[in-house]
Amino acid sequence: MSTTRILPDAATMTLAGGVSEPCPDKLLSAYQELVAHQRFSWTEHHRFLRQLGEGGQGVVYLTERRGTDNFTLPVALKIFSPESFSTEHTYDESMARMARVAAQVAKIQQDNLLDVHNFVDRDRIRVMEMEWIDGYDLGKLLTAKMLDRSRERVSARRWEFINNVIVTSGPVQPRLKPGVAVAVLRDIFAALAALHREDIVHRDIKPSNIMVKRTGNAKLIDIGSACELNCEPTIQTCTPAYAAPETLEAGEFSLRSDLASVGYVLIEMLSGRPPFGGIERYCDLVEAKRTLPHRLDTILPDEVVRNEMLMNFCQGLIAPDPNRRFPNAEAADLREEGAADFLRQLTINNLGSEYDNEIRLWLEEID
Repeated sequence: MSTTRILPDAATMTLAGGVSEPCPDKLLSAYQELVAHQRFSWTEHHRFLRQLGEGGQGVVYLTERRGTDNFTLPVALKIFSPESFSTEHTYDESMARMARVAAQVAKIQQDNLLDVHNFVDRDRIRVMEMEWIDGYDLGKLLTAKMLDRSRERVSARRWEFINNVIVTSGPVQPRLKPGVAVAVLRDIFAALAALHREDIVHRDIKPSNIMVKRTGNAKLIDIGSACELNCEPTIQTCTPAYAAPETLEAGEFSLRSDLASVGYVLIEMLSGRPPFGGIERYCDLVEAKRTLPHRLDTILPDEVVRNEMLMNFCQGLIAPDPNRRFPNAEAADLREEGAADFLRQLTINNLGSEYDNEIRLWLEEID
């Protein structure tokens, strides 16, 4: 039996069997100095490719980060606008809070949560460097254009399967079938649970902040509104249509307010229409959120209304009283009558599927 022997101080051999020549002294000295110093700095070069999004906080671009030896990497840059701040001090203060949260998120490294690479300033304007995610945000994915594209590119038999298992027409926009919708939600719960364990509230969960990757997994993005539970920001930001009622009424936020936002996204995925579409006044919006649990059977399709477990799950997310919601994302996923329980029910009844793979194949077809 042959064994491997490691010989200390043995010379490096070339593939031809000869001894490699030692490197030049100058190059070796530079290497040794870099290792010994244990810190260095460099300038990053980004080539802007296209705009990915724009909102109240600023604009996001897809860029190409360039390194040496022709190394390139696609990354997203969020450039924070100072327009909503009255003084430089308030902008700096808000950006310091954002940098602190971004640093915490960067350390989490959860697969369903956005990866943050860096937080820098250029002429006092703050820029957050993040991973670029190859896929579609949920808002763009659930459009008639995407559904039509899918129908044009598949066989009649495949189209029937897609409508029965993945996505179908809805009253305003396409709606996801329950198994797929809850599978997407489980990925978001995993990301939220990681945030919540660090006492960070996302505060802006909505379809456009949920990316569905080409791998079939979902990812929670845009932490621009995120904050620590014990550190209320000076400027409150949210998307009213997806904010919890207590956030709209009193500016209150908690782990459970994130769950209400997730619940509104779920209702939209299942019903094929935004639950508060067309409502603009805050007082009307708050009232609609408080009465939503009593109107679910008129909003959701019959296949959802008939499933008692799924209806209870929805109620546990969107209850107007935060104390009647699931306590946190992990509980919403794993507790009895939570997301995992519902998918387990589908499997037991031979109605389940490998949803990540189904989503992956669907995205391949519409690409």
